[in-house]
Amino acid sequence: MEPIIGNDAALGADDLIVDTTTQTFARDVIEASRDVPVIVDFWAPWCGPCKQLTPVLENAVRAARGAVKLVKMNIDDHPAVAQQLRIQSIPAVYAFRNGQPVDGFMGALPESQIKAFIARLAGDVGPSPAEELIEIGREAREAGDLSQAAQAFAQAAQEEPGNPAAVAGLARCYIEAGDLDRAKQTLALVRPDARNDPEIAAAEAALSLAEKAGDLGDVGELQAKVEANPKDHQARFDLALALNARGDKEGALDQLLISIEYDRNWNDQAARKQLVEFFDAYGPKDEATLSGRRRLSSILFS
Repeated sequence: MEPIIGNDAALGADDLIVDTTTQTFARDVIEASRDVPVIVDFWAPWCGPCKQLTPVLENAVRAARGAVKLVKMNIDDHPAVAQQLRIQSIPAVYAFRNGQPVDGFMGALPESQIKAFIARLAGDVGPSPAEELIEIGREAREAGDLSQAAQAFAQAAQEEPGNPAAVAGLARCYIEAGDLDRAKQTLALVRPDARNDPEIAAAEAALSLAEKAGDLGDVGELQAKVEANPKDHQARFDLALALNARGDKEGALDQLLISIEYDRNWNDQAARKQLVEFFDAYGPKDEATLSGRRRLSSILFS
């Protein structure tokens, strides 16, 4: 597959996001909010949480496709409005409608809560183009069409550069195609505020597993070793990695769980730690993760 992510795609009209001053606040916020809800982000250059929040706000506003606008105000340069609103800490976000503040929050909220905040203001605007492409990519990947999936995820990343679901999806396509170097390069493109996103974490875990599985040898040989000596923990561990690389999740989990039943402390609890990495790669809602966690708990607490 070709490296088809672009980093300079347009995300939306520039007038959705503007900087304001004390002199232009009435025009940019009060008057503008009579036509469309306006979100005001009060920030300062020295504020670390502000630097985390603002990019997430910008992406969410662009995704709303004109249903809301974002106005940013540097309170170091323009303190008057923040003083009038009695803002005592930043980041502080206020939403205006019809010239009046109607909602707001303090601090750097996670992306999901910011989207919910915007949804309350904007109503149901439907999925964004990036979200639609991500869903197409997921369906294609589940159907085994990696080429179509990669194309959809890459287009989503062009719509919203650094979108964690798009980046993770494309990286997964490269992993499943065996192009681990390109998968690693793709994961590096996630936007900074989303580096801990669950989908990114799952893709990174899948990449780590793929790298470990590279030199394990033949599955049949590993199975023969385990059958010859059921307590050969290293062979069983390697067999679990090899089975997982072939897509046999249940088989991989079985081998590690058996190892834990024999000796949970082998190699500094390597089997349990590897199970956790499997769970991370599969995702918290995957049936293999759910059943694997139940079985692990049963063993550990029996």
